[in-house]
Amino acid sequence: MTPVELSRTVLCAVRRAVDAGELSVAVPARAVVSAPGPGGTGDYATNIALQLARPAGRTPRHVAEVLRDRISAAPGVRGVEITGPGFLNISLDSAAPAALVREIRTQGLRYGHSDALAGQVLSVRLPVAHEPRAEVVADALVRIAATQGARAHLHRGTGTHDDDVAPQGARAHLHPGTGAHEDEDDVESVDLRTLPPAPRDPTPLGPDAARWALLHPAPHDRPRIGAEHLVQRERNPLFRVRYAYARTRALGRNAADLGFTAYAGDLTDVPPPPLLAVLADHPRQLLGAATHRAPDRLARHLVTLADATLAFLPTVLPLGDEKPSAAHRARLALVEAAGTVLAGGLSLLGIDAPEHL
Repeated sequence: MTPVELSRTVLCAVRRAVDAGELSVAVPARAVVSAPGPGGTGDYATNIALQLARPAGRTPRHVAEVLRDRISAAPGVRGVEITGPGFLNISLDSAAPAALVREIRTQGLRYGHSDALAGQVLSVRLPVAHEPRAEVVADALVRIAATQGARAHLHRGTGTHDDDVAPQGARAHLHPGTGAHEDEDDVESVDLRTLPPAPRDPTPLGPDAARWALLHPAPHDRPRIGAEHLVQRERNPLFRVRYAYARTRALGRNAADLGFTAYAGDLTDVPPPPLLAVLADHPRQLLGAATHRAPDRLARHLVTLADATLAFLPTVLPLGDEKPSAAHRARLALVEAAGTVLAGGLSLLGIDAPEHL
């Protein structure tokens, strides 16, 4: 279940509670679901009960209890827990392998995108002087926020207009000065002026390794700008991510040479691989990166996905005289789905996904 589908499930629960007379309130146009905050549990959380409590004339806890049972009964929901004053924390069932693969193949690079943050605007504040890390993080923030329906305005502090900061194809606007747009209802300021800067110019690393070196560290960590990001070995996380993608593409070519193609079928012939769980978790991770304004979360998730993909690759092709079977086609479809998600994630970070490495 995607964040969009879960939002609809929450609204459906509200509507049914209103129809049953359990709540007297106007059904809102949308329900925001996001990654659980501190103290939260499960896969997603929503504050819909707090939003409806005052107009319903009830406590947030009461509204949450009314909605909990209805949301819990929805297909794809494993359980719902109430935390804090009335937050609903929702745990989802893992998607069935074939259904998950079909969903990724259908959505392609947009797998995990939603409108969960529609209406939100980020006012991203950049240093007056060009600072490589702040520029790269701002670019990635715009891209990631857009996947969840949010928009961004970039501000250069007290500097002048600089069009080079606005990323290609993303919904960003760069404005001089420090003021946010007063006509926006839901504006959040993201200050990148306090981000620990790069200790040296990352340009000699090349565009891809430089961006990874600046985006992979947590916001409070100072990035390391060194040749370790260029090493073509497994100890280099960027290499593992790009290599995993290249291997998924190579397996497709190898399978074609053996006379079979991918098909999103049954995987019951093998124990559920960790790869399935990581792919099913991608929408939540992407929403979390957007919600917490943290491109590093996406970068680390891609490393986890790459490791799970590399571990599964040896099971895909027939061995020896073994003939290609439906199981091999299903495994290939799963691997190709992983490649799609890896490519989409790298694209959001502004990093190339090479088919040959």
